[in-house]
Parts: sequence; C-alpha cells; structure tokens
Amino acid sequence: MTILFSHATVLCMDEAGTVLQDGYVLVRGREIAYVGPIRPQERADREVNATGKVLMPGFVDAHTHLTMSLMRGYGGGHDLQTWLNDYIFPVEAKLDSRAVRAGTALSLAEAIAGGVTSVSDMYYFCDDIIAEVVKSGISANIARGATVFTEDFFPEAYPACAETCQLTEKWHNYNDGQIKIDACIHGEYTSNPKLWTWMADFARSHGLQMHVHLSETKAEQEGCLQRHGMTPAAVFERYGLWDTPAIAAHCVWTTPEDWEILRRHGVTAVHNPASNMKLASGAAPVAQLLTAGVNVALGTDGMSSNDNHSMFEEMKLAALLARVTSLDPLALRDDTVLKMATVNGARAQGRHAGVVAAGYQADLILVDLRAPNLQPCHDVKSNLIYAANASNVCMNMARGTIIYENGNFLTLDLDEILREVERYAVPKLFS
Repeated sequence: MTILFSHATVLCMDEAGTVLQDGYVLVRGREIAYVGPIRPQERADREVNATGKVLMPGFVDAHTHLTMSLMRGYGGGHDLQTWLNDYIFPVEAKLDSRAVRAGTALSLAEAIAGGVTSVSDMYYFCDDIIAEVVKSGISANIARGATVFTEDFFPEAYPACAETCQLTEKWHNYNDGQIKIDACIHGEYTSNPKLWTWMADFARSHGLQMHVHLSETKAEQEGCLQRHGMTPAAVFERYGLWDTPAIAAHCVWTTPEDWEILRRHGVTAVHNPASNMKLASGAAPVAQLLTAGVNVALGTDGMSSNDNHSMFEEMKLAALLARVTSLDPLALRDDTVLKMATVNGARAQGRHAGVVAAGYQADLILVDLRAPNLQPCHDVKSNLIYAANASNVCMNMARGTIIYENGNFLTLDLDEILREVERYAVPKLFS
C-alpha cells in the first residue's frame, strides 16, 4: 500500500535539521519512498492532507517497563530501594499472564496515542508482552530482566537464562525485525559475576544487544565501589557486557571515566528524567555525556515511577533539567532534544528509523499545530518540546501502517483493555 502525506510541515530529523514547509512524503509498504517539496508522480492508494500539521518521526521510548502501568501512582514518596522492596516487588509477585497482558496493552494504548512507534522494554512474562506488542503494530526490543540474589547459581538451570534462550530462538527478528530480543542484566546490585559472564557470552554468540540499569542512584554507585573497587560501568566492561551494542538506562551517577567507557564501546545512555525526579535519584549529566561522544536517548521508565508515557514530557523535562543544573539556557539545544526522542533511540535499538528520508522505516506521526496550546507557532521545534503534549498527536504510523488516527485505535480494543484492567488486573494485584 502507498500513502501520500501532502502539504505537511516535515520535521526530517536529518543531520542538517531540515524543516520542509508544504512538503510531500510518500510511504510505500514499510518504507519512506520520497520526501520533497514537489508532489511525486506516483499515484498513492491514499492521500492524507497534512495542512496545519507536523509530520515527524515517531518517538522511540528507549527504556520502559510496559506492564507497570498497573502500578501507576502506587507507592509514591519513597526512594528507589524502599519503593522497590516495600511496594513494587510484593505486587509483582502477584502477576500472572492475564494481568501482564492487560497492563501491557494499557501502556501500549497510551504510548501509541502519544506518538510512540517503538519501545525497549525490560521485564518478565515476555511472551505475553510480545503478543500484545505484535498486535499493536509498533516495534519493540524486548529484554527479560535477569536478577540473581544467591551465589549458588547455575545459569543452565536459572529461569531468566532459560527464558532468554527461548525468547531468542522464538522471537528474535520476528516479522522482519518488528521484535528484537536483547540480552539483559537488571543491574549490578541485583546480580553477580556468574550471571554477567553468562549473559555477555550469550549476547556475543547470538548477535544480541544488551540492556541494563546503570548507576541509577548514589547508593548503587557507592555500593558497587565498595564491593568491586570500581563503578558499575567499569565492572560491566571487565565482564564483557559492553562487547555488543548496549542500552544503559539512567546513568545518573556516572563519572567522566564512565562516559569514556560508554563512548568507547558505543553504549547508549537512556535518560529518564521524570522517573529520576520522582524517585529523587538525581539528574543525569546529559550534556556532559553528549559532549563526551555518548549517544543519549530518552525513556519513560515504568508507569509506577513516572505516571505517564508522554515522550513530550520527557523532552521538556530533559531540556529544563539540563538548563537548571548547568545554569546554561543552551545546555541542550532543541535539535539535540528531538534527536534524543527519535533518531538516537532508533540507533540504540539497531533500527533504520527515526529520520524522515527515503529508505528509512516509515515510523511517522502527525502533530496538530492548530491546537490552542501550539498557537502561535514561531518555532516548530521549540513548540514541540515546550508546548506540545500527547493529545496533540492525531496520527501514528508504525512500519508503514496507520495504527491510530484522530483518537481512534485501529489495532487495539481500548474498551476491552480497560475492562481487563478494571475487572481483573487491578483486583488481582491489589485485593
């Protein structure tokens, strides 16, 4: 199928920072076939008049925990460790497949309506999560979060390792890459060297990327220094976890030496400003990471520590945090923030997306500039970062297929999702 977007303000997200006024974008199948100021000669199956709208790459939520939407607003007012141990872990122990699917579907609906076209998710019950993602139409890198709290550990008999093997065999590169499986360590403080060695070896031998939490809190950073005499980034380097492309979520307490490690190995740091602020974990040194040559993307983290899936909010918070912590209004320029939400996240996932240009995957969204909160529009990039919100998204196209349009979900049954959440998932976890 071919779809032509006409008369759009096209935010290309290319290296030149091109904004094409009254532009045309032709999508053929799953790819962008043409971008330019002149109507293409090829006749499209459908034409979308995008007058008054921005056409831009869909957002990449590079670190999230989809199922945790079921815990939205639960256990607030605590630091990470108290929040996890006293609130989240006990609730998660009650999860089953049905509840996981309901929570995942709820998050996907919220994310899609807010312009997300791809996610990097870390959790368990991964088969159930993948089933909901496939149904939704977006892309995902899925990681089975691996923890181990005992030294009596045998990888071949350990559920997280066995499940990573099974997921890789069953799902990696499913549907022409819609689903990718990432190897995963939850974090240094929730695992041990035996697991690190096994996971690094598995990732290398199967061509997988890595997904970890890294230096999220001061306590994590200091505890690792006491245990190993080095930071989590250095420990993971020693055990080979950076030998394949990797996502390191949070990076709040990383050091200049850590930044060099991440740069040298091509590790992407994922900034989660809302979650880090809510849990009082701190503010990641994003500007310094970027200056050091580290690829930086954005993520929402779990809805239990954020409360929404808005990448617009993450962009705004990232920009404002960088300004207030540095006292520099140019700490993060608009182009940089937008790249963190799009092309940098796609790069972190190993996907040819995040740019509106011929040959790229057609992950595209339309944002209505005629909304009251976006008028007047002196600078479209500034408005998208500081004024826009998820409700301004009027279309979401993932992999060349329109999955959301003018408030209507075309791949998800929102009423059924809400019924499952209200009647089954919430009572299952909180009764």
